[in-house]
Amino acid sequence: MVKQLKKIAFKAQAAGLAAALALCGLGFSSSAEAGETLDAIKARGVIKIGVGGNSPGFSAPDSAGRWQGFFIDIGRALAVTVFNDPEKAEFVNSSPQQRLPALQSGEFDILLSGVTQTITRATKLGFHFGPVVFYDGQGLLVPKKLGITKGSELDGATVCVQTGTTGELNIADFFRQHKISFKPVVIEESNEFLKAFASGRCDVLTQDSSDLAIRRTLLPNAADYVLLPERISKEPLAPAIRYGDDRWLEIVNWTVYALIEAEELGITQATIDSFLGSDNPSIRRFLGVDPSLAEATGLDAKFAYNIIKALGNYGEVFERSVGKASKLGFERGYNQPWTQGGLLYSPPFR
Repeated sequence: MVKQLKKIAFKAQAAGLAAALALCGLGFSSSAEAGETLDAIKARGVIKIGVGGNSPGFSAPDSAGRWQGFFIDIGRALAVTVFNDPEKAEFVNSSPQQRLPALQSGEFDILLSGVTQTITRATKLGFHFGPVVFYDGQGLLVPKKLGITKGSELDGATVCVQTGTTGELNIADFFRQHKISFKPVVIEESNEFLKAFASGRCDVLTQDSSDLAIRRTLLPNAADYVLLPERISKEPLAPAIRYGDDRWLEIVNWTVYALIEAEELGITQATIDSFLGSDNPSIRRFLGVDPSLAEATGLDAKFAYNIIKALGNYGEVFERSVGKASKLGFERGYNQPWTQGGLLYSPPFR
């Protein structure tokens, strides 16, 4: 452990030195900044992306075997940034228990699988996180026949909770806070988790609310279950990558920001070409009409244009995968631009 912490500290110092050099105008060229992850991606010709394989709306193969969903589109946006080709993304199914060890071991280059950003995962386990792509919270799913309307009424309930998630600790905190008791039913395998609830082994199913919304659609009589209104935790879901490749991290960051910035600017997949003649300097920089950003960053001048042209902006990705018109029917809530009362915010493309 001491050795690992020293290694992390050394990398942090190295990153700080690189940043200082850049500030002094002595930054490395873009090729020298590339670390082993980005080098491997370019040599391989495809980005390997860890996802959960049974999350319709977020990441799941369709009837033709093609991956679809919110996280899938963000993965394809990354492939556009690196290769200008959304098909240069290979999706790797990974369970909640195996996803972080698999990322650490190099099984894939990035994890887009509903991972909550936490300080422990960042400072102890050694992962960087990109921008939050989905603001979620842990919820409570119960059968309607119990007549429960809020979590504080669950004294003595049995609760199915999945191992390898932050949910185990959150649910214990929730019952302790309300001074009521519960009996945990801890289950590892995702399919068994839902079966246990459907068969009555537990009164409550707890997981991120987005995950519960998906699981409810898989129950035989979905209308017989209700998602209680409380959110008992903050679950900011963000892309995770390994420490050690600053260039790769920045590509992840600015790919997500491009999706967010396009929505804030009102640029959609259908209208983007009409913005190419805009006199707005921010739009001209963003779309690469003004090449100054490419000269400064080493990225393709049109990487943001290419992303939006291929996939649409953040709002379009959200709505077609998990939004009100989708099977999951999520409201935008916090997941809308700050200019509309949400938490999505992109730093300037300057």
